[in-house]
Amino acid sequence: MTLVRVKAPATTANMGPGYDCLGMALDVWNTIEVEVLDSGEPVVEVTGEGAGELGTGRDNLVYRSMEFLFQDAGQEMPLVRIRCDNAIPLARGMGSSAAAIAGGLVAANVICSQDYTSNDLLEMAATIEGHPDNVAAAVLGGMQLVISDKTEEGSRLYAVSINVPPELHAVVFVPQVRIATKDARAVLPEKVTLADAVHNMGRIGLLVASMTTNHPEYLAIATQDLLHQPYRQPLFPAMKVIFKAALDAGALGVFLSGSGSTVLALTQGREMTVAYEMAEAARQASVEGNVSVTQPTVRGAHLIGQE
Repeated sequence: MTLVRVKAPATTANMGPGYDCLGMALDVWNTIEVEVLDSGEPVVEVTGEGAGELGTGRDNLVYRSMEFLFQDAGQEMPLVRIRCDNAIPLARGMGSSAAAIAGGLVAANVICSQDYTSNDLLEMAATIEGHPDNVAAAVLGGMQLVISDKTEEGSRLYAVSINVPPELHAVVFVPQVRIATKDARAVLPEKVTLADAVHNMGRIGLLVASMTTNHPEYLAIATQDLLHQPYRQPLFPAMKVIFKAALDAGALGVFLSGSGSTVLALTQGREMTVAYEMAEAARQASVEGNVSVTQPTVRGAHLIGQE
């Protein structure tokens, strides 16, 4: 084959209390087309989000992810032209890097005919990304609880799919202001109190239980967090007022998506009202951005065509 097309979803990670261990795929997609060339130099073309910013050669994350898999397979990376049509905004906590990694790995897996399993791809993706929450959802789809177990032989990831209540939607406010993941991680303390750890542990359990047992009425409490959002608020001071506006308008729960700056509200109805109130709260706080309504998706990165 000489042409492969792949779609990879946006993701939201942490979901409030689940720092680095919870992620969920969203129905917002990047499309990647990889063409194998006979000669020339590798080239990456980017349209949509990241056009004019993202690398257009071997430094591009999609290319590097493909190269990672070929190296693991013991094969030489072929000459390729990669076309990326991106709908996922950069540096907003919606998993743009996870989508690039997952999409690149899926494309490479098809081209080199290695038949790596989804768990194999997840291990590779987490190695490239450095943490597993976004990539678990980007590779596997749906909502994922993922942990890394370190042993003397190395580390292994365990990912478990969490059922999401039907008709659950996500109202997403994406500010124009960006927050780099490394900056958002830099503000976090190395140690937290036992009380704060207990607070989050209970809410992770409640969040998983409320999803799997279809009790969305618990989500307002279950999405609360004391381990990362309070420390990141100085990076995005309007966060609290947007949270309050969403809940007051009828959102079931609300949290900073990943490391921000996107704020995501979970809903079952009243989506337009929640969207309006979140945007209005942001406007009053002099924060520009865009609001949209989407939903979780059970699909991870996947092949959509090949020639």
